[in-house]
This record gives sequence, structure tokens and C-alpha cells, in this order.
Amino acid sequence: MTSTAPPPIPRAAGSFPFIGHALKMRDNLGFIDSLRDTREPLVEIVLQPGTRTVVVQDPALIHQMLKALGPSLDKGRLYDKLGELLGDSVVTATGRNHVRKRRQLQPAFAHTEISRYVDIMRAEVTATVAGWEPGRTLDVREAMVGLSLDMLAKTVFAGSLDDAVFRQLRSDLSVVMNDVGVRMMLPDWVERLPLPFNRRFDRARAGVRATINTAVDELQASGHDTGDMLSMLLRAIDEETGQPLTGHQISSEIFTLAVAGTETTASVLSWTLYELARHPGIEARVLAELDAVLGERPVAFDDVPRLPYLNRVITETLRLHHPGWLVTRRTIEETRLGAWTLPAGTELAYCQHALHRDPERFPDPLTFDPDRWNDAAQELPPGAFLPFGEGKHKCMGDRFALTEMVTALATMLRSVRLELAEGQVIRQVARLTVRPRALRMTVRPREPSRAGAGL
Repeated sequence: MTSTAPPPIPRAAGSFPFIGHALKMRDNLGFIDSLRDTREPLVEIVLQPGTRTVVVQDPALIHQMLKALGPSLDKGRLYDKLGELLGDSVVTATGRNHVRKRRQLQPAFAHTEISRYVDIMRAEVTATVAGWEPGRTLDVREAMVGLSLDMLAKTVFAGSLDDAVFRQLRSDLSVVMNDVGVRMMLPDWVERLPLPFNRRFDRARAGVRATINTAVDELQASGHDTGDMLSMLLRAIDEETGQPLTGHQISSEIFTLAVAGTETTASVLSWTLYELARHPGIEARVLAELDAVLGERPVAFDDVPRLPYLNRVITETLRLHHPGWLVTRRTIEETRLGAWTLPAGTELAYCQHALHRDPERFPDPLTFDPDRWNDAAQELPPGAFLPFGEGKHKCMGDRFALTEMVTALATMLRSVRLELAEGQVIRQVARLTVRPRALRMTVRPREPSRAGAGL
């Protein structure tokens, strides 16, 4: 018997000498989405001159890449870049370093810790909603970024920051979150140019670092355990040295968590509110479930699994509007992926946003339909639905994020209704995450029967 060689990996159209697909990447999400039309399992694109990037589109190959090929892959150029911009963290680390960092952070996301955070999250949502004036037009994404930052600050820095310092941290983090996605995609030499964009980002990044470092130093000096994530990290031990984590290590972990965690949560909450406004019947079912399960009391940690329809709404948002648009890996040795043999140094990537809109696996994929998740036995193939990734690098904060989103939505929806202007078209933009551009909605109070239910 003779084995048949696999077909060559096709290169996406629109590549030019020296700049590759740089022009196509002006509409980065549209370009990556368009690759699905080729129906090819692997497609080559050129993001950096001299660097080969292979976009993996077949779920079975994505599953193999994330689960079976771990030892022969690291995280790739985009994560290298994120580490350069924000510091070495569990998000950017690979190999033994990643395993060690994951063990250090895991206690912060334990069941008992997350249950303690719910009261803090709910209080922040309640305070935020109380500041929304009826009839006011709200920039929903900015409001969700602010809310996510508030919840993060209180769970990470509970009692560690005064109001003035927190306001500055909030401002600096907003700049970093808005700009870091662009910085990750630019060639290295661009960030060294004295451009206003670069200066703004560098100032904000230095400000965040300084604030976190000061909080770490002050908490170390006081010896107090404030019961927050910062205190937990101060108690963690570096497995290699047997010593506590350095201030720089703690700062890098919190910085990356603040940017990545806040941005993704804000994007998913924004898209969920958008879809509920577009589908009043779905919103009514969510409210009916909240009334049946909670009555007049506020949502608690134990309620999260008792709200199945709200959970399906969030799952469907993660399918239709997944915040991740390019996840990378890189071969560190010659690697077999399916029928193809890839040389060391090959950049691999997959796009959750495109993957979750594949009509072969999700009928009528652009329709927002939480009931598509009714049948737990629909048996999607491995690698077809990856809301939090897969394998050893799967998001360790998945339960934290879901609890945060359920808590926020259960509290907001019973207090206010957000109304979308008739005919308003919301466009998506891919930066660090896929987020809505210019999502403006009008605040309306709920009926008196529900107005205080979330308070």
C-alpha cells in the first residue's frame, strides 16, 4: 500500500509581496470569517513577512491542536506580544511555566472563593444601575466596561484602593483595553514611533503598573488579609524558588487578568443586552424565570445553576458573538496535524467567532436562538464549540465569568429595560475582542413589580 500525500495548504487570496495580507487585515474579522468560504481544513495567511500562519478551520484538527499536541506547541506570536505588552502571566506562559502559574492562581477561582464574590458583584451592579437615569441614552459597551472594571476591582482589590486611586486605575485600564488589541497586531517597529497613540498607551500602561505595585507594597507592609484575590496571591508560593511571588509577578498576573477578563466580560454582556432588546419574547422568558426562581430576593451564588434559560441565553451569546477572533499556537518542533506535517516555527490559529457560525454545525447560524441548546445530546463534534477554549490552556476563570454574567444580568434585567432605537444597525469590530461598535440604548424603568427585585 502507498500512502497518498495530503494536498498542499492553500494560501488565502489577496496576499502581496512584503506586506502579505496586511491590507486584508484592515477588516480583520471579515477577512478571517471569509476563509470559511474556502471549505478548506487549513488555510495559510501572512500576517508578518517571513512568518507562516496556518488558520485551522476543521473542528477535529482544532481539537487535536488543543488537546493532543500540547507538548509540541507554544502559544504563538500574539501571546508573545501580549506578554511583552502586559508582562509574563498565566495567560501568556507555556510549558512548565504555565503549569506552575496555573497552580498558583487556581485557588482564586475555587468554588468557595467565587461564592464569596457574588455579593460583591451584585452590589456593584446595583450601584451602577442606580446611576442610570430613565430616558437617558447609554453607551452600553462603555457602561459594561465600567461595570466589569468595578466588579474586578472589588474582587481583586477589596479594601486595597481608595476612590481617587481606583478612578485613575479605571481610566488607565480603559485606555489599555481599547488599544492593546491594535498594538498586538502591529509590527514591532511601529510601537517605537513617537505617535500620540503609542504615548497614550505607554502612559496608561505605566499608570496601571504603578497602581498595582503600590497596592501590593502597601498590603505586604500591613500584613493584613483583606480576603481578596490580591491577598491570595501574596500568600502564594513559587514552586521553583519556594519563595512568595515577587511584586512584579503579582502585578503581571493582575494586569493581564484585568485587561483580558474585563474586556471579554464587557463584550459578552453588551451583546447579550443587545440581543434581548432585539428579541422581547426571549427577554420575557428570562424575566419569567427570574421571577419564578428568585421571587423578590436578590440573586445568590446557588441560583446560578437554577436559571437554565438565562444560562442558555449566555451560551447562545457566546456562540453568535464570541469575543475571541484569533487564538494562536506555534509548533516548537516538526508536528503532525491531521494528514499534514508542519515544520517547527509554524504559527497556527483558529477563530472561535467563525467556528461558532458554521452552518454545517449550527443551522441558521445568524439567528439568536437559546433553544438550540435545549437538547443536551445534540453531540457537537469535539472542537466545534469552544466558549472557553480547550485543553491545558482552557480558561481557568470560566466559572468566575459565568457567575459574574448571570449575577449582572439577573440584577440588571429586573431593574431596567434597555431599548434599542428602531432601525439601529450595530456593527462588530475586532480589537482585543469582538465587540459592538457604538451600541447606544435608552434606559427605561421596569414595571413596579420588578423595579426593586434586583436590589
